[in-house]
Amino acid sequence: MSLLIPDEKLESRTRRVLSNTYQKLIQSVFLDDSIPNGVKYLINRLLALIEKPSLDPIYIGLFGSTGAGKSSLINAIIQQAMFLPVSGESICTSCIVQVSSGCCEQYEAKIHLLSDQEWKEELKNLTKLLHRTEELDREEADAWDRDDAVEEAIWKLQMFYGNGAERKNYEELLRAKPKGKIPTSRIITLKAEEAGELSVKLDPYIRTQRRDLVGESAETQILPLIKHVEVTLPKSELIPEGVVLVDIPGTGDFNSKRDEMWKKTIDKCSVIWVISDIERVSGGRAHEDLLNESIKACQRGFCRDVALVVTKTDKLYLPEYLRERKVGNQAILSQREAVLERNEMIKLQRNRILKEKLKRKLPADSKVLEASDLVYTVSAQEYWQQALLTEEETEIPRLRGYIRKSLLDKKRRMVTKYVTEAFGLLLLTDSFNCTENLPNEYLHMSGLRRFVEEKIQLLEKTIDQCFAHIEQPLQEGVRNARTSYRRILGACLVRSRGNQGFHQTLKAVCLKNGIYASRTLARIDLNEAITQPIYDQIDPVFGGIFRAGKPTDSTLLPHIDAFKHSLQEKMMEIGVRNGWKYDSYKKSFLIQEISAILGGLEDYILRKKRRIYESLTTSVQNDLKPCYEEAAQIAGKKACERMKDVIRRGVDRQVAEGMFERAQERMQHQFQQLKNGITEKVKGSIATMLTLASSQGDGLYKELADVKSEYKEMEKLHRSLREVAENAVLRRGMQDFLLRMSPSKSVPPKA
Repeated sequence: MSLLIPDEKLESRTRRVLSNTYQKLIQSVFLDDSIPNGVKYLINRLLALIEKPSLDPIYIGLFGSTGAGKSSLINAIIQQAMFLPVSGESICTSCIVQVSSGCCEQYEAKIHLLSDQEWKEELKNLTKLLHRTEELDREEADAWDRDDAVEEAIWKLQMFYGNGAERKNYEELLRAKPKGKIPTSRIITLKAEEAGELSVKLDPYIRTQRRDLVGESAETQILPLIKHVEVTLPKSELIPEGVVLVDIPGTGDFNSKRDEMWKKTIDKCSVIWVISDIERVSGGRAHEDLLNESIKACQRGFCRDVALVVTKTDKLYLPEYLRERKVGNQAILSQREAVLERNEMIKLQRNRILKEKLKRKLPADSKVLEASDLVYTVSAQEYWQQALLTEEETEIPRLRGYIRKSLLDKKRRMVTKYVTEAFGLLLLTDSFNCTENLPNEYLHMSGLRRFVEEKIQLLEKTIDQCFAHIEQPLQEGVRNARTSYRRILGACLVRSRGNQGFHQTLKAVCLKNGIYASRTLARIDLNEAITQPIYDQIDPVFGGIFRAGKPTDSTLLPHIDAFKHSLQEKMMEIGVRNGWKYDSYKKSFLIQEISAILGGLEDYILRKKRRIYESLTTSVQNDLKPCYEEAAQIAGKKACERMKDVIRRGVDRQVAEGMFERAQERMQHQFQQLKNGITEKVKGSIATMLTLASSQGDGLYKELADVKSEYKEMEKLHRSLREVAENAVLRRGMQDFLLRMSPSKSVPPKA
């Protein structure tokens, strides 16, 4: 990827300088009985920077229901027509599949399986679902047979152990021999020279089999064990190294580990594309659930960008479209013109609807709301055939362009931060060999310590003020939850056909503490549903606390940035006023290290954010666990109604005893823990840094190997950062100009 080359060269040269410096330091202290603390600090920091990954992957999640076209879209993006299995009436990708490129020359896939303990946990729940303690009447038996949870449990057991497995109990199945061979490593590795060859090998592991046809192949026999699949392609310009495309099923999984991985995968995506085909995009619960889950990922995870990708947009029945057409007076003369007009209308409509939905949940100045492209209309089929649309009109190239730009922007930020941090360390290393006496040095550092202590106290107060903004919405949300939980719970426990086909599904909900995820039904989460009124109140404020951007009273990260800048300004002031003779060393080191220390806080805060956000549902789930366990034990006649009654009474009892108030307290406690964690990290790191930057009379330093040549090289690299950035802007402008001047592709003939 040509645009990345200057950044990669700059990073590579910086790593080489750091490695040379590290080797010199190690050699200079190799025979010493004891290594001064300052040198230890420096050696450890150098090693950490040398081993730091070039770039944390950018995960782009393709999130959609069965048959939405996720696999077809990935195939088009990577330019491999039938690489992943595409959905038909009864077949689709059955698990999370990650696709990336690397330095390998072959195509490779790793199929990760559940551990023995994880499978035993699922097996226990599957056999509980199928266990009948009493004879059922005919109507109840029919309902049992139609139950989604029962069908899936039978399918899994038959697939893994063979016909008749569904009639055995847990202990019998533990002694039974699985049909398929399970590797001790719990990982199956496939390799091939060509994409088509790997696709054939991989297909049985990720294609969902029809439930009425139990597969006989060794691959399909272990399908119930598959947790997720990682596919690595040879180096590719279409999906550059550092980007991971993730095919995410829409509802999660009955197995606890797979369901946990489903949520974590969504949360680690920095970009989520909600995939919906043209015929389902205008409504339906599944589509709304996917959008809501994606917006929650912006709140609790690393997601910074959400877009709707409408697939199969070549599908259009022209006579029907012309009859219902309500816009424009211009005559439509062809299928192609109708498709383009319809696609543009879909973009305008869905863009407005999605933006309004995001505005209700996110802060008004969230970056995602500024995006010009919230909706894409794509056609993977037309990308290959181009019978109706040009390649550009299928919008596959636009998605590839988005991927490249995302990677380039992230790489540039990372390289800038990396080179700047490395420069600070080289400044410190070179300063160790300076033997100048610094008058009043202790006084200067003591004054700086006092200033830092005062600023940390101010930071604590500022964090308290940020977090105080959540209190009122939390209280209002709790009041709303108390008045609406019965209505919400009632809606969750009712199905259109009454109890038919819901008996054991409800039992599965109870076995999993209020959550049931199926590959065919919409996800059920009672804990999330009854806490939703609280989230409706807190979402915009919560998002505001953790967003980056313009500082406000409630934003946390900009206040930490302000704290950083105030410390750096103070160091500049002390250096100028007191005449640090080598201020280009010590002053720059202090400034750069503060950036490194406080820059690392952002990742820490984002990791804690998920636990804080989910603390409400986790608290409610823990409080309701006894009633779920009681309901899960119910079997026999009228079991479904009896389970519902136990759940209703259990929730009523917990609400009366302050369940929602406890959830509120637990979230506030999580906020308090985050504040304590931030201040402890700041105090400890900055105290260590100031001690190391104190005078050499403290006995912390010793004369080290001469690293002046490395320092000068690093100084040049640091100066070249601006040059690389300026050249990148110039190159991008030239490319845009050439694209505008080049003749466009020929348009397909009119249909």
